[in-house]
Amino acid sequence: MANKRDLKKDINYVLGDIIEAVYVWEYTNTDKDNKQSDAIIDDAIVTFDELITKTNAKDVDNKKAHFNSIKKELEDKGRALIERINKLG
Repeated sequence: MANKRDLKKDINYVLGDIIEAVYVWEYTNTDKDNKQSDAIIDDAIVTFDELITKTNAKDVDNKKAHFNSIKKELEDKGRALIERINKLG
């Protein structure tokens, strides 16, 4: 089981890499509108805040199940954000 510190690092790295990928896309596509890419960054930040809040929750009965559900949510939301990046035109 991953501990809380490792889970926080994973959240930070995954969502940080997604934001960095958006910045790279914006840098290489300066002629295109950035509304969709800015929305992806905003959603990544909201996801980060939500997952860190869930990770810091103190009133958890089964920590292992709680952390596993957070990891699953990170995977799902991370994939959705990456798909949105791939669809940027």
